[in-house]
Parts: sequence; structure tokens; C-alpha cells
Amino acid sequence: MSRTNKHRTQSASGISRRGMLKAAGGLALAGAAGATATALTAGTADAAPATFTHPGMLHIWGDLNRAKVRVAAGDNPWLAGWNRLTANSHSQSTWVANPQATIIRGGTGENYGILYNDIHAAYQNALRWWVTGSTAHGDCARNILNAWSATLTEVTGNADRYLAAGLYGYQFANAAELMRGYSGFDLERFKRMMLNVFYPLNDRFLREHNDACITNYWANWDLCNMNSILAIGILCDDGAKYDQAVNYFKNGAGNGAIRKAIPFVYDSEGLAQWQESGRDQGHTVMGIGQMGAFCEMAWNQGEDLYGYDNNRFMKAAQYVAKYNLGENVPFTKYTWGTGQNCAYSEHTVISSASRGQLRPVWEILHYHYVRRRGLSVPYISRMAAQVYPEGGGGDYGSTSGGYDQTGFGTLMYAK
Repeated sequence: MSRTNKHRTQSASGISRRGMLKAAGGLALAGAAGATATALTAGTADAAPATFTHPGMLHIWGDLNRAKVRVAAGDNPWLAGWNRLTANSHSQSTWVANPQATIIRGGTGENYGILYNDIHAAYQNALRWWVTGSTAHGDCARNILNAWSATLTEVTGNADRYLAAGLYGYQFANAAELMRGYSGFDLERFKRMMLNVFYPLNDRFLREHNDACITNYWANWDLCNMNSILAIGILCDDGAKYDQAVNYFKNGAGNGAIRKAIPFVYDSEGLAQWQESGRDQGHTVMGIGQMGAFCEMAWNQGEDLYGYDNNRFMKAAQYVAKYNLGENVPFTKYTWGTGQNCAYSEHTVISSASRGQLRPVWEILHYHYVRRRGLSVPYISRMAAQVYPEGGGGDYGSTSGGYDQTGFGTLMYAK
């Protein structure tokens, strides 16, 4: 089947996201851009857009301009989100990068906290530049990105190096996308860093899973590496990498693929069980954030994965939100294989560990489903109200879990 004639994901209104954009004179339907997707999975993803939208990852020009206009007017909720951003120490234009040639996550000599702190500083300063035009913040973001692309040559460590490559890969690419075209920003050198340092680890993990059983690693591991590949594809206008990531989302062998990340659907209740629900709620909420970021980046390139497979992700986010609001949800026994030999493991009950933990993952979902799609997602909306106004890296603890999401959804997604 040709790439231009494949089935398109349908929105609730019956027309594809790309169809809506085309009708509006926006993004053209995909042609045969890029090479065919890597043979990671069965099936074929929709083709990458013939022309990528820039900026076009977690934020597009309309999001950024709306925040700029609304903050200048003093309108809430944007102003409340802006005040949360400006209060964060990472968003200060005085931040000085601390680039390293080698980043280690897992094992001896860990130093990855240096990287995620600098990435969030670059991202937050980039947002401040977009919203106010402050060159001090733009220069700060640019200088952080340039310093790292001139220095970093390796991400290593134990198996956790794949988490670092995924999480920090997609966040780094998002910061760079915001600074695309900024005076003095060496975009080409930054692309080379992403292609040579981050992508090989992302790709290797999805193909080999660190030589473990395909089900050994939780959904989060796949998802962050999928996010990085998708973001690198957009940053580098690389249709093959974009297709690789989207194809894995739809048909991948590992737990990041949507039907494996969300194995059980309870249609009568409008809910769906998340793969890590029997593990703990911190990682479960993290997974919702990772899949939400993936869907948003794809949406901004014309692909509706939010609504894929009859709103499967929406049902899972409702499930996770409902349980973390203190309410009961159904649970189906989940079984999987661990280690290299796929030893049998099972979860028979949902885990209450870290139940109610707040992470900045809910505003993006609330505004997509409620405002863009006109759907009722009461549990998602109630969780979003609990984190309002949403912060970002540095607002949710000093350990790595507080930096798993870029955040600031109140500022950037309110509509």
C-alpha cells in the first residue's frame, strides 16, 4: 500500500486531523517524504508531513502567540501560569550552563542532574523570550544550547542511560525547536548532537531493549525514547524518524505501543487500564505525561494520536486521574515476562503507592479534550484543577522525577 493512500486516523467529528488542517489551508497532506520507516514493527505508519511545521513540537506559533497576547493583557489563566514560570529559578536569564562531555545516568559517577537542570533552564528561558521578546532570556537559552552542542559527546551508564537518552533527548529537542532561527544559535551543530549522541541510544533501545525480554521494561522506557525520536525527526525535518516513532506508537513490539501501554479497556465506564497501574502511581502518572507529550507533538504535525483507537489514550488518562483522585477503578490482572528469559510476573491489584502524586501532565490533556475536541473528561479536568497553575522542572522536587515533564501547561495550553 502506498504511503499516501493509507487509512488516516479519524477525529470525533469524522475527519482526520490532517484533513482539518488541509481544509484550513494549513499543513499539506503527507506525500512520500523521507525513507520508509525502520523495520521495528509490523504495519506502516502514516507518512510524515511533506513539510514539517516549525515550531512544531510541544508548542506551535499559535500557542506561543496566544500566551504572549494574553499575558500582555493580564488575562488569567495565562497570567497565573506566567507568574509560575517567572518564579522558577531555572527561568532566570542569569542561568549559566555547565556542559559536560559525558553524561552518566546509572552506575558510578552519575552526573545527569547537571544535564536536566540545564535543559529546563534553556526551555524556560526560551518560553520567556517568546512571551516577552526579552533578548536576555533568548540569549540565555541560546547560550545553554550552544554550550552543550559544543561539548557533549556521550550519554552512558547502566540501563538507565536509555532513560536519559529518551527523557533529555526529547526535552532538549523541544528547547532547540523554540530557539530555531534565533541569532547566534548553531542549529546545525545541535542537530548533529541529537543525531549522534541521543538518537542511536533511542533507536537501539526500541530495537533491542537492552537485550532483555520485550516486556521487561515498563511503558515509560519505550515512550521517552519514542518521544526523543519523534522530536529529533521534527527538529531535523527527517520523515523517516518521524514515521519510525509514530509507527511504533501504533504497532510497536514493546510496552510503549498504545495497545500494550493500555492493555485493558472498560468501554462501559469510559476507562482503560495503564500498564504500570499495578506498579505505583508515580510512574503511572509519568507515563500519562509521556504519552501526552507524544500525542501533542504529533498533533502539531497533523497526526491525531490523541483520538487513536477510539480515544484509547483519553480513557487511560481518565482511569489514572480517577484513581489518583481517590476513587475506585476496575483492575484486570496484568501479566508479563521479566529479565532475559521472560520469567513470569503478575500484578493482581492496582497499586496505591504514591497515589495522588501531582505532576505537571494534566493541563495539556484537559485543554485538548475539553477545548479542542469539546469532550467531557471530568477526572482529567479535576486533576488539572489540582495542579493549577501548572509549574515545570524545579517546581516538583529536586530529583529526576521532578524533571520528567517540561510542564507550564496553564500558560501554554489554555484556550
